[in-house]
Amino acid sequence: MNYNQITVGIVTFRSENVIFNCLKSIKKIRNIIIFDNSNDEVLKKKIKSKYPKIKIILSKKNLGYGAANNKIIRKSKTHYVFILSPDVILKKNCEKNLLKSADKLNDFSIISPISQYKDYDLLKSSISETEEVQGFAMLISKKKILRVGMFDEKIFLYAEETDLCRRLKLANEKIYINKNAKVTHLAAKSTNIGFEFDKCRNWHWMWSQVYFSKKYSNNFYVYFKFIILLLIQFIKIIFYITLFNKKEIINKTMRFSGTLNSLLGRSSWYRPKHNFD
Repeated sequence: MNYNQITVGIVTFRSENVIFNCLKSIKKIRNIIIFDNSNDEVLKKKIKSKYPKIKIILSKKNLGYGAANNKIIRKSKTHYVFILSPDVILKKNCEKNLLKSADKLNDFSIISPISQYKDYDLLKSSISETEEVQGFAMLISKKKILRVGMFDEKIFLYAEETDLCRRLKLANEKIYINKNAKVTHLAAKSTNIGFEFDKCRNWHWMWSQVYFSKKYSNNFYVYFKFIILLLIQFIKIIFYITLFNKKEIINKTMRFSGTLNSLLGRSSWYRPKHNFD
């Protein structure tokens, strides 16, 4: 494999604060596709002025992380796609070490670098097979991903990579981490819409947890578990009402709503509000 066989895919949503540091850290891979879920013409012009060869797709509709990455995978003309969140910065030799491991393994569905948040020092080998990886940085085999159906587009945010990894493992595909390939992940900094993103995260975190559980677990157990959680969430809402803590009232209400909507089989309909003032 060489760098020309890899496309970097980045999904953005009001990501101007972080995307340029991400792009600056990409040293070797020249094929880059950005899919912007906020239809940000201004950001497109700024990126194009600095990186004219990058392909930028503006979406009039916010498709979410998984569906937007599916668009990138389909648009890519390479055998491999390196999916990155815009709040990821590649450390020195990250691309080189991923390429080495891809050549060494030959057969893989995903190889992921490691971030500063997880300790892999106990691993004896630099390349280790694993059950799943986090979705902010994944070198994927396009052929393998297409075979299992790519990201589940019913999931708007959270658990989309967990679901993909589960389906890959059920299909006996191999997933690896390379602890010599390193990134810095800023975590929850991929957008600049402030508290509106907190609301979105809380709603979709719970919706996706319920959806994933229903997809792979016994439904009686799932309903029992999350109905109890609904009661706990409701008690927390009342508690924060007594404290006049508006922020926590909203966050806990969003979690309650995401849980309830998913239990009732409703789609992941909530979308964050944003503007370009």
